[in-house]
Amino acid sequence: MAFQDILRILVWTGMGTVLLCVIMFVDSLFTPYKDMEEIKKGNTAVTTRFVMKLLAQGYILSSSIAKTDSLWDGLVISVVSFVILLVLEWIVRLVLRGSFGLKLDEGTKEGFMPHALFAGSLHIVGALIISACL
Repeated sequence: MAFQDILRILVWTGMGTVLLCVIMFVDSLFTPYKDMEEIKKGNTAVTTRFVMKLLAQGYILSSSIAKTDSLWDGLVISVVSFVILLVLEWIVRLVLRGSFGLKLDEGTKEGFMPHALFAGSLHIVGALIISACL
């Protein structure tokens, strides 16, 4: 492994980490509760949903890095994918609330694991589909 390869790994990992932090921060702005406060309180449902969302975004970033030679392209693909997932989650939440009275965010904040797993799985499934399209 050449020094250039090691440097590339460090830069891509560093930029990926920064992007994931930014994405999770922006995502928290669209969540009706404060993720970090709930996690500090020991809310397992919120923590589970947060981790599933982080894994989904990490998987998309990993897939985009694997399919491109350009750091910029990989980061842009991840940002666009995040926006797609955010919009899709919003639509699904509206449909579930309107059709079944299922309020994923409220249930997750209250500590209901089924709500958290359902909400987090939307991100993971979305990430798998988006990554397959890359």
